[in-house]
Amino acid sequence: MQKTIVVTGGTKGIGRAILVRFAQAGYRLITCARSAEDLTTLNQELGRQFSGVALHTLPADLSQPGDTRRFAEFVRGLGGSLDVLVNNTGAFQPGSLHTEPEGQLRQMIEVNLYSAYDLTRALLPTMLQQRAGHVFTMCSVASIKAYANGGAYSVAKYALYGFTKNLREELKETGVRVTAVLPGATLTASWEGAGFPDERFIRAEDVAEAVFGAHSLSPQAVVEELLIRPQLGDI
Repeated sequence: MQKTIVVTGGTKGIGRAILVRFAQAGYRLITCARSAEDLTTLNQELGRQFSGVALHTLPADLSQPGDTRRFAEFVRGLGGSLDVLVNNTGAFQPGSLHTEPEGQLRQMIEVNLYSAYDLTRALLPTMLQQRAGHVFTMCSVASIKAYANGGAYSVAKYALYGFTKNLREELKETGVRVTAVLPGATLTASWEGAGFPDERFIRAEDVAEAVFGAHSLSPQAVVEELLIRPQLGDI
């Protein structure tokens, strides 16, 4: 049976790189993003690059519980196994806790935490029934290190890291593996215009390769955390 990976926010950056890496290994791909246009472009480009790989997409904003439920139903409706879930949906808004706009924490929690919490809970029964699967959550170095301009984003990423650690403890006896991914500054659209040379960043492909490697270990081994920083340190 063909293996399946679900990646949220798969049209750009790390999410897209992960889809490409698993497509190289022949996985069936399922993803979502807010932009239907970006999903169409992804379908076209990956279709040309990987003619034999199935890609299923659905426009969805996972900060909205209704869209998360709709995407989970879409995934379940496709049938087959569910081997990998990568909770990659996220957004970054810089700011300080005492000056950022009212409601920014709620927004960051909804996008960065609730999206992963709700989708994992919706899809986990399939993995539990299989007694196999792998859940990755895209945390950040901001999940373990405070930054002056991190604000609500850092709070949300700390919470996502806590969610991942608790999930790992709960699922030890089930055969489902859980990994927190904590990338440092990665060369994606989030850093456009920052004024740093490209070589100062991690490549999205580096993160994707690390995720693929962690998943490729034997079922009796789990990489609990993938902490990846630029060689010269944090920006």
